[in-house]
Amino acid sequence: MQTHRLKSWVESANEPASDFPIQNLPFGVFRRKGAKEAPRGGVAIGDQILDLAAVGLKTGANLNKLAAAGRPGWRQLRQVLLLALSDKTKAKRFSRSLVPMNKAELFLPVAIGDYSDFFTGIHHALAAGRMFRPDNPLLPNYKWVPIGYHGRASSVVVSGTPVVRPNGQTKAPEAAAPTLGPSRRLDYEVELGFVIGPGNRLGQPVSIKHALDHVFGVVLLNDWSARDIQAWESQPLGPFLAKSFATTVSPWIVTLEALAPFRCPAFPRIGEDPRPLPHLTDEADQRKGGYAIGTEMYLQSAQMRARKVAPARLSRCSFRDAYWTPAQIVAHQTSNGCNLQPGDLLGSGTLSGTEPGSAGSLLELTQGGKAPLQLPGGETRAFIADGDELIQRGRCEAEGVVAIGFGEASGIVRPAP
Repeated sequence: MQTHRLKSWVESANEPASDFPIQNLPFGVFRRKGAKEAPRGGVAIGDQILDLAAVGLKTGANLNKLAAAGRPGWRQLRQVLLLALSDKTKAKRFSRSLVPMNKAELFLPVAIGDYSDFFTGIHHALAAGRMFRPDNPLLPNYKWVPIGYHGRASSVVVSGTPVVRPNGQTKAPEAAAPTLGPSRRLDYEVELGFVIGPGNRLGQPVSIKHALDHVFGVVLLNDWSARDIQAWESQPLGPFLAKSFATTVSPWIVTLEALAPFRCPAFPRIGEDPRPLPHLTDEADQRKGGYAIGTEMYLQSAQMRARKVAPARLSRCSFRDAYWTPAQIVAHQTSNGCNLQPGDLLGSGTLSGTEPGSAGSLLELTQGGKAPLQLPGGETRAFIADGDELIQRGRCEAEGVVAIGFGEASGIVRPAP
């Protein structure tokens, strides 16, 4: 079914600014606010949620079984939903199963068994590297392998969940010993998360040609980071407690079917950039393996909320600037025989660009805290303060097609215990 001209009988879905037109149809888990009913699967349409039970799909409290169904099943369900939400003769029947989004409670859309975070944003890698290794900012393996680390799945939280400032060990350069206390350099990282669909058996790598068949969809992801804890503990094994206290994701999984019009070429290898090794090379992926997904981060302080001042935009960046594609990430993650499972989460790593305001973290925007940002009302920020709310948004736009969005991934920072 051609979808670019489709309209929905849910009028709010036809508004140009809507994140959830009929061309999107992202999946999530919800229940009515205040209701004792169990959470269940739904699809976002305009400012409403359609209960998936209306089309005969009962999911339970997570979408892992739907994720495991694979692309043929997802496409079939999408066609059913497109027809149900575009055919005006079906409005009376399906309108009974709509729940206003502002009257719904949203949950993590999948039960996340494992979470890996990658480092695909080359401009972030360069900017951060220059702060610590001015003469050699990019480590020698970066252009050969999609670097990543294993994160903490248990602390991945859905948008709206408060984030408690972490305690941890830090050590000042002049100090003789480290101390334990609240992080003073709390940061955000603008990322995307790729939700795994069908898994692979242990010991059986996924080829890059079939890697996207294992990706159910995409969520926004804020990888909260305690930079001072990270600096001390990352010697030599890398991120640990500086990252494991919270990772915020948006509640709606935007499918690859919805993202198809926004595919773009992979990041160009130029000059002396090496060609990826065979397990990471596919000509079709190089031609159209990227995704033009724009994402922004906003900050609203407690003072701004009290004065009803709108959140201030800090960052605006795009997954176009990722050095590695989603297919390359999946292929590499499984290249040693690692088994992925439905609902697993793969983070993109911080997305940064080269234009002013396109850095995906305060570490970059404030030059490590040396150049604080000015907020409306006179406040400044080198790093995140207690009471600050960070709000990540995402959107895809292209000429001749309907724009789609991702909703929000937000969290207010609470003081350390």
